[in-house]
Amino acid sequence: MQTRLHFAALLFTSIAFTQVAQADQLAAIKAKGELVCGTLGTDEPNSFIDAKSRQLVGYEVDLCRAIAQGLGVKPVVKQLAVAARIPELQQGRIDILTASLTHNKEREALIDFSLSTFYTGQRVLVKKSSNITTVAGLAGKKVLTVKGGTQEPNIRKAVPGVDVVTFETAGQAYLGLQQGKGVGYVDDEVSLLNNYAKLGAAQKDYIVLPQNISQEVFAFGIRKGETGVKTAVDQVLRGLEKSGEAEKLFFKWYGPTSNVKFQKRTFKIESDKIDA
Repeated sequence: MQTRLHFAALLFTSIAFTQVAQADQLAAIKAKGELVCGTLGTDEPNSFIDAKSRQLVGYEVDLCRAIAQGLGVKPVVKQLAVAARIPELQQGRIDILTASLTHNKEREALIDFSLSTFYTGQRVLVKKSSNITTVAGLAGKKVLTVKGGTQEPNIRKAVPGVDVVTFETAGQAYLGLQQGKGVGYVDDEVSLLNNYAKLGAAQKDYIVLPQNISQEVFAFGIRKGETGVKTAVDQVLRGLEKSGEAEKLFFKWYGPTSNVKFQKRTFKIESDKIDA
């Protein structure tokens, strides 16, 4: 009986400690005076290193800064590898993930998500010499993509029998395509179109296949159960949407003057729900 009472006391203490720890994460962020955002730094225009300033910049970096400002703290941007994103968040090395992170049901078991900040798809860039004109034509062919993202499982689902080779960064995969290590390169639409735009005269040697292989909803990752942080982050994002600042940031990084050249914004930052 005494052992059971002791165990029950320990369990109660553990639960209480966990609840306090979760409740205090937002307070801890404010106490240390900084919000640490984990980002990729290799995914233009979401987050990348500016050639002139050598600083991390981009759509998600600007949103990180806006959230930090809303919380009254200093923004700190930490560069991460794709595969390290969720582990770094779970282990407390960063406060939130602003890292081209797809919100899906599988990841909901591991972390929580903010309101959706971007809606996109995934596309394939191929060499014209491959004579491939459709996604289905990639069957049995070698395609290249980044390790640890949703690109690999999505292309495998879209094209059974495709041969996928992964790289540490999307930039390495894209370079691999140029070096002839595969016939296709898979990435999020925005990043792929941005890289395609930089080909210049060499664009004539490549084709962006017209079909999306998936629909992707990006959101910011938050540690599981940290409702205080989620509420605060969502509140800032809603404020940016209401003020029009969110739309300004979209056109700054994705609009007609960017490499992506999107003519309109087809979404609002208003929901954290995704399709099953």
